[in-house]
Amino acid sequence: MALTKNKIVERVNDLGFTKKKSVDIVESLLEIIKRSLEKDEDVLVSGFGKFCIKRKERRRGRNPATGEDLLLNPRKVVTFKCSGKLRERINKGR
Repeated sequence: MALTKNKIVERVNDLGFTKKKSVDIVESLLEIIKRSLEKDEDVLVSGFGKFCIKRKERRRGRNPATGEDLLLNPRKVVTFKCSGKLRERINKGR
């Protein structure tokens, strides 16, 4: 099961906000995160984790369907590293 944006809005709504206010809160938070990442800024959410931009250089790749060799262009990817607290919480149920 995936936690969708709509489900997050519903959970914020359960805190007593109106549906419109809940949507605005979630949209605003996501927009702040997106803008920060666009500026190559890390996003650290204490107790949750850290979103970072990682640069990937031009490299050799292979088309898995055809086996054809090709060059992959440089790009940026978003990585996430969860906090120690979150990792502990996730692993409690083991």
